Amino acid sequence: MKKYFSVGEAAKAVHTTSETLRHYDRIELVKPSKKDEWTGYRYYTDQDIVRLNTVRALQLMDLPLREIKKVLEYDDLEKIVDFLAQTEKKADEKIAALQYSKTKIQAAKADYEKKLRMRKNLNGTLVKDFPERVILLSDTLETPTLDNLWNYLEHFYEKVPQALRDRFSFEDMAGIYTENGLTRLFALCTRYEETEGLKVLPKGKYLCANCTEENREQTLRELVHTARTKYGAEPAFTVQIIVISGILHWNYEAQVYIEA
Repeated sequence: MKKYFSVGEAAKAVHTTSETLRHYDRIELVKPSKKDEWTGYRYYTDQDIVRLNTVRALQLMDLPLREIKKVLEYDDLEKIVDFLAQTEKKADEKIAALQYSKTKIQAAKADYEKKLRMRKNLNGTLVKDFPERVILLSDTLETPTLDNLWNYLEHFYEKVPQALRDRFSFEDMAGIYTENGLTRLFALCTRYEETEGLKVLPKGKYLCANCTEENREQTLRELVHTARTKYGAEPAFTVQIIVISGILHWNYEAQVYIEA
């Protein structure tokens, strides 16, 4: 008997969202093998999963969906095999280039880590330099919980307007943004388009300290106080990066902006 996967199970198998698979169906890129005519539920086979994985892999090679659709619709199977072989070769070249870049990054990271350790002060805070960061604020989530951290990024993909979802991607992390007494969870964008809820964290120096759930409010107050008294800053916002430290447990890195 042929095994079928729900849209949620198929999305999980190829590391994407259910809405992405629905979009693939609408543009006839990957259609489910079965669709319930009464409920509209989509069901995918193992062969559909193979096609979905192929599409996702080709997207990582920066190929637009329309070109992927064109290739996969070839009647000549030899053409498809030849195209995938050429793409595989390009992937190998990209991996080699990334590996070379990684060695350079590791060397630079070691140097900066050394400088960072030298800047640690007596009370355990650090001054870190961050590039400009673009975050997408949740309009409903205020504090981290087991439920909302379990499928964290899916919440933010669903917040993005449907027409823009393929233009967004996020880092695999969570954070808390507070400004004027309003607190919201956020996702850090690696790719984005202008939409409601975006916030820019300015590049520059941030006063940082690690903390737990129990002492994070006190840690934030101390960081803000230090920013004012030692650096002459008037922080307009605070950031807390959620650091997963084990199953069902997390800590925080509190960050306060002090200067450009």
